[in-house]
Amino acid sequence: MVYFAMAMALFAEDDYEEVAARLAGALGSWGCWDARWGPPTSGGITRARERLGFEPLRDIFAQVAVPVADRLTRGAFVGPWRLMSIDGFEWDVPDTPGNAAAFGYPPGGRERPAFPKVRVVTISECGSHAVVDVAAGPVAGKGAGEQSLARGLYGRLEPEWLLIADRSFYGWQDWCAAAASGAALLWRVKADLALPVLELLPDGSYSSVLINPRASSTARQRLLEAARAGEDLDEDKARYVRVIEYQVPDREGTGELIALITTITDMAAAPAPLLAQAYHERWEHETANDQIKTHLRGPGKVLRSRSPDMVRQEIYGYLLTHHAISTLICRAATEADIDPDRVKFTRTVRIVRRAVGPAFSP
Repeated sequence: MVYFAMAMALFAEDDYEEVAARLAGALGSWGCWDARWGPPTSGGITRARERLGFEPLRDIFAQVAVPVADRLTRGAFVGPWRLMSIDGFEWDVPDTPGNAAAFGYPPGGRERPAFPKVRVVTISECGSHAVVDVAAGPVAGKGAGEQSLARGLYGRLEPEWLLIADRSFYGWQDWCAAAASGAALLWRVKADLALPVLELLPDGSYSSVLINPRASSTARQRLLEAARAGEDLDEDKARYVRVIEYQVPDREGTGELIALITTITDMAAAPAPLLAQAYHERWEHETANDQIKTHLRGPGKVLRSRSPDMVRQEIYGYLLTHHAISTLICRAATEADIDPDRVKFTRTVRIVRRAVGPAFSP
């Protein structure tokens, strides 16, 4: 049934029995299917999915969903750091009482939306688009935002990663939690965040200090003076950062100010132009989201599952399938010495659908 959950993602337009028939052929080529067995009925598949639950797929994903780019993969690293990003998306789920209670409806608007939605926050590798960690939850109610879901992921960051995040993820506690993992951080922040200039650096960046927003004005002033003197800071109260600011012109010529903060305080290790360029690799995460939602499931399509646990199972099936395809693309591109972006995801999906057996060999 684990393979079936993945096959549902690969053949998203097919019903249960057709997916099972396709999978039976693949399992036969692996020697895992007796030709005397017949594909199960739709009702039998539903009950088998319910017996399986989502936990086995969650555990398998935790074991196999790792970064797949290597040092020869183009666009995967900046200096010693592997480029990673965090972002979220939403998925429509069937309008059942269970799904509505577990996930809710998007807030706003005078009329209730047609479908509940599940919010999904993922960490993915920029070079390969492979998703390596995930948190899913409701779109309404306490703890329903991307920022809240992301908090469950920061403890699993790796020290050799450079995690890129948009401005919606920054918060003092979130920054501290992510930095405590040992990973390097490169996050965009909102324009109203206080970033006092401690020292202007030759590459155009400047050193600054983040201060716990709960600090009193007197404590804040003492911490700022200590930072200007270069003293060691209590990291529960304040943290040194480096700031990169630059303007992105728009069609009107006015432009938008981008403010990035990073834990990489050594200018020589990662000059400002290099980090500014690296930040825009965050859009590779948008590409990964589009691959999952549009090219695998189909544009505007609702997930199949009518209960919360089956929704979670289905999501893990999509992520496992997407990871397998991303791995194929990345390995092929690395071997050919081209950027994985040059290998079309849609075309790869078609090839995999035509050759399920060898492509997903166990």
